[in-house]
Amino acid sequence: MTSAISKDHSIVRIGAWRVDAALDEISKDGNTVKLERRTMRLLMCLAEHSGQVVSVEQLLDEVWAGVVVAPGSVYQVVASLRRLLGDDTKEPTYIATIPRRGYRLVAAVTAFVDAPQVTSEESLGPVAEPGRAAAAGRRRSFGRRGAVVVCIGLLAALSYVAVDKFWMSKPVPAHAATDKSIAVLPFVDMSETHDQEYFSDGLSDELIESLAQVPDLQVPARTSSFYFKGKSTSIQDIAEALHVTHLLEGSVRKSGNTIRVTAELVRADNGYHLWSETYDRDIKDIFKVQDEIAAAVVTALKATLALSPKVSSRRTSSADAYNQFLLGRQFYNRSNADGFARAVAAYRQAIALDPNYAAAYAGLADAEDNLADWTGDASGLKRAEAAAGTAIALAPDEADGYSARGSQRIYHSWDWAGAQADFTKALTLNPADSVLLRAYGIMLGYLGRLPEAITAIKRSIAIDPLSSRGWEALSTFLVAQKDFPSTHEALRRALEIQPDDALSLNRLAVLQLLEGKAEDALSTYRKIDDDGFRLYGITMSEHTLGHSKASQQALDEAITKHAQDSAYQIAEAHAWRGEKNDAFDWLERAYRQRDGGLAETKIDPLFENLHGDPRYQAMLRKLNLPE
Repeated sequence: MTSAISKDHSIVRIGAWRVDAALDEISKDGNTVKLERRTMRLLMCLAEHSGQVVSVEQLLDEVWAGVVVAPGSVYQVVASLRRLLGDDTKEPTYIATIPRRGYRLVAAVTAFVDAPQVTSEESLGPVAEPGRAAAAGRRRSFGRRGAVVVCIGLLAALSYVAVDKFWMSKPVPAHAATDKSIAVLPFVDMSETHDQEYFSDGLSDELIESLAQVPDLQVPARTSSFYFKGKSTSIQDIAEALHVTHLLEGSVRKSGNTIRVTAELVRADNGYHLWSETYDRDIKDIFKVQDEIAAAVVTALKATLALSPKVSSRRTSSADAYNQFLLGRQFYNRSNADGFARAVAAYRQAIALDPNYAAAYAGLADAEDNLADWTGDASGLKRAEAAAGTAIALAPDEADGYSARGSQRIYHSWDWAGAQADFTKALTLNPADSVLLRAYGIMLGYLGRLPEAITAIKRSIAIDPLSSRGWEALSTFLVAQKDFPSTHEALRRALEIQPDDALSLNRLAVLQLLEGKAEDALSTYRKIDDDGFRLYGITMSEHTLGHSKASQQALDEAITKHAQDSAYQIAEAHAWRGEKNDAFDWLERAYRQRDGGLAETKIDPLFENLHGDPRYQAMLRKLNLPE
């Protein structure tokens, strides 16, 4: 299809807006809004393909060419653009989301002339009908994915929701902002080619981790702080949503082996700048810059600086190794098989450059573990275990290695005592880590200790209120308690933050099945952008509706496509249909494959009709779970 506009036109009309790409400005009714350069690029990319579906991958290639970023960057920029254009995600007049495919500009696009705007029917770009969704890639087991220790990559499905929703219904437990509270916003990549986002994000991560070590300082976790990336939200609104009084923001310009870091500390209620500084340094001094910024913030807030000397044990003297480490983390946060594979390669490169780099070993352990769970490669689990052990040996006073090993013990060796020891140790070293608290709560829940699990996860949510994964995890154990109203509320919050999240949608659909709302469940499953979840869910929903042929067709397809990576879900589908022998056969297969989903066996509501069978008790014993 021919583009709706010529590349020679720097000024076009899109719907009611006059768009000046050269100046990065949009205007309407006498009001002009300045866009970030990349936001304008994305808008123009959609305009050049007006009426066509543009995939996330295509937007990454055209707008972020040569830059290593997660798909979440696309979703965040689209969300920001929709807000600036005054668009409605439910009834879009500018940008429509095409599930599992991408985005389509539905507004009229014409070369600008000083005349009344054309109507949508006069658009030069005809609106294409949605085609078949691209096939989803391999998926990890449900239970394992629901508790992946690094939650940041799950922002990849993030869709923007008006921030005021969150302070209209405060997270539980909510805590009032104190003077000694601060959120670190993502530092902006100001490099000439804008290809260092992974580096600027890494600096923000390190500052969050450093400031979280200060005992009397309240610091929201990364997921919540990064929620506002690419959004034109006021500092007052951000502070209110995160329950903080201060914000730290800045920029990074990296060129060769030199960096310029600019940071400023702002009091949100009045916008007053308490402190600002610019650092021009060699790249090898990046850790010194981080420490200086953290010290300046702590001094300005009159907190007690208690950064432990152990921080140095997870660092490296090699700038190249650190760069590879940051690349590994960025790839890992994509949360798919390709991202995990690239993360493994980057972490290995970091280790090759610095064989004593403990943090890189911990990252490698998580990446190998997750990649193995996606691909079914048992050898990857052994490599993950070895990497976690090395991380602990190199840095016994750092939480990362214990966290990685604890996760492996939950999902693949079912060593619950060992997992509890690892997470207890990690939390002793890093008690304010929301992800650790959530992982510890999930472990307790799998053991059937539901009240303790819910308490731990609520503590995690208090630190990281805009983490969809926290609310989704909470719903897992609320439904196990059969507290359906509270489960609905937790999932409502999760889906407000991340409307397309497959995990939360799956939890919601299971809840609907349990409530006897099979039509609703079927509708929910059909929205899920994950082939495995969708097929096993359709199997169960169609069965409940009495559509045996449709149910069997979905199950046959699930087995054909996902026998290697979703044996646990196939067992769930058979159990829901009352096919006990088949359910136990697939549970045994899942056990042989060391499927991470098996950790959820004891509290899985889809297995309730198996509880009276001796084979169920035998499976719990094999998994070292209490009967």
